[in-house]
Amino acid sequence: MTLRHAAEGVPGAPRHEAAELLTPAHAGDYLRTGERFTRRLIAERRINYVKLGRHIRPQRSALEAFIESGRVPREPHGR
Repeated sequence: MTLRHAAEGVPGAPRHEAAELLTPAHAGDYLRTGERFTRRLIAERRINYVKLGRHIRPQRSALEAFIESGRVPREPHGR
């Protein structure tokens, strides 16, 4: 199964990967964790998501921002 772009077929919609909406299972695959962790991040409001009816869809850009916020800088060599 391939992921489809959220705005596919919508005239004037942005066509870049960052706007791609993912299912919680696919978001877990992207983070290399699992669907449960993704759902917990959503429930705790630690990542933004889009609600489509009763379905929740995090954007790839929100996942990338979450990853970047957890980045720890490397220590300089001269300790």
